[in-house]
Amino acid sequence: MCTACACGTGDATTATATVESGDRSVYAVSGMTCGHCVSSVSAEIGKVAGVAGVDVELSTGTVTVSGAGFSEEEIRAAVERAGYQLSGAGS
Repeated sequence: MCTACACGTGDATTATATVESGDRSVYAVSGMTCGHCVSSVSAEIGKVAGVAGVDVELSTGTVTVSGAGFSEEEIRAAVERAGYQLSGAGS
């Protein structure tokens, strides 16, 4: 059972949204434990203005965000809305 989101699955997966253009930033996210966690983080980050693509990798706890015009603060807020913590700065 997933202890982070209580969805009951516990399966590992990756969520990827199509990357069209712009810069890429990689962030560390703590607390994700299953596919539902990945989907929640991906969906929230995808709502941020300027984000063109999101790649959430559960096995490494990283999120790669592509696009232009978004800030680390906006990504941090999106991750927190999904119920997780941004634990590392973008690069």
